[in-house]
Amino acid sequence: MAHSARDLRRDCYAAVDIGASSGRVVVGFVEDGRIHLEEVHRFDNRQVRRGGHDCWDIDLLYGELVRGLALCKEAGFAPKSVGIDTWGVDFVLLDADDNLVGDAVAYRDERTQGMFEVADAIMSPEELYRRTGIQRQPFNTIYQFLALQRENPEQLEAAETFLMIPDYLGFLLTGEKALEYTNASTTGLLNAETGAWDETVLARFNIPRRLFRNVTMAGARLGPVKPSIAEKIGYDTCVVLPATHDTGSAFLAVPACDLPAVFLSSGTWSLLGVENRSPLTTAAAYGENFTNEGGYHFRYRFLKNIMGLWMIQSIRRELNGITYVVDEKAIRKGRLHQYMRVEGLGQEVGFEDLIRAADEAECAGVQASIVNVNDDRFLSPDSMIEEILEACEETGQAVPQTLGELMLCVYESLARCYRDAVEGLSSLAGHGYKSINIVGGGCRDGHLNRRTAEVCGLPVYAGPVEGTALGNLAVQMLADGVFPHLKAVRAAIAESFDVQKVEP
Repeated sequence: MAHSARDLRRDCYAAVDIGASSGRVVVGFVEDGRIHLEEVHRFDNRQVRRGGHDCWDIDLLYGELVRGLALCKEAGFAPKSVGIDTWGVDFVLLDADDNLVGDAVAYRDERTQGMFEVADAIMSPEELYRRTGIQRQPFNTIYQFLALQRENPEQLEAAETFLMIPDYLGFLLTGEKALEYTNASTTGLLNAETGAWDETVLARFNIPRRLFRNVTMAGARLGPVKPSIAEKIGYDTCVVLPATHDTGSAFLAVPACDLPAVFLSSGTWSLLGVENRSPLTTAAAYGENFTNEGGYHFRYRFLKNIMGLWMIQSIRRELNGITYVVDEKAIRKGRLHQYMRVEGLGQEVGFEDLIRAADEAECAGVQASIVNVNDDRFLSPDSMIEEILEACEETGQAVPQTLGELMLCVYESLARCYRDAVEGLSSLAGHGYKSINIVGGGCRDGHLNRRTAEVCGLPVYAGPVEGTALGNLAVQMLADGVFPHLKAVRAAIAESFDVQKVEP
């Protein structure tokens, strides 16, 4: 239904929230003290193979973003501002004419293999952690730069500007460039104490300083959309920087219950941690592999990156034949075919089917095998199912024979990893925690919520589901004076959305 300019709702804001597998455009507004959300557009995010690498289809993302903003008008909205958040670590380079130099290579690409050794010869991992506070992960931006130096040094020579993915999408809308703090912190190139680019790290790793403009804090106004964009979407608006790292936005939306509380942003990745006022870069924190990512208003998200629902998403895709890879060894053992037969080849497998299979296996008294969900082998395997089975076999455990046993293995492994992370947090903080607060799509998984509560021995508060979009909108509302401070926003979120309590 078309809406005239006269009847468009203008006291509203649009969150563009793009994850590794999908994106959405959500409109938010406040009525009677409650925050209301309306999703106007949802789209798939995909990786494409270019130049021998897995890359993000930036043109697709930008096209869907603009389409989503145009659909806001069709739904009766003309948002006062727009905020964009995505995953971290990935980036683009622009030349002097603001054209892309190379592709937006995805963090799951294999180009960073072997870069730990290269980096460690330049600076010890302990020193790098003391300076940046960022957890050691093979896909961190610093390791992507090392890979680029070796494979495509001409791209670095031609580049004049570094922008992270949400920064670049904002630039396409406005023509203005900024590097927002929360996402910039995931690079492993910012100094944890100052929040500025670490000149020592850049110099030692021979990363050109000219590429990096000073970081900008969430809540800043990037600028109005270009006239050509306003014409396409049907209204004038501006871009406000939210916490552009999706976990930074998600943590903002946690209506913390039973303090002190652990926060868990549950999606493709599980980000489990707490919010601190200062970074913790001690040897003990390094040993536990916790990260100090930037948060709203120069807070620190002290957390652990856990593989998360990626394993479950991969199993579902594999069963549905989207990325199903036939492996001769798997066929010989009859493993993958057995799973396909359980589900019924050709039928769409939903997440509810996977949850039900785990529930049934648990009711049947199945003893779950356990794998290390943070093992790099699960980052981007050809077959997630086969990789899990091999891991069980290699460790002398029972190899899952049914879909239910497979799912029970994944769920139990995740829950135990959460428990280990909570125990690590408690040890570093010197005190225990009273609850786990889960936001994001994963909070809808009743089996995982229940097992998390039982294994961790803590009550779980699950919700709201749209945590990342809510956090994105919260910053825009704070910037526009709708709420006086963060505490007021979190109180409104707690009042506005259903949060389910799961007792251990």
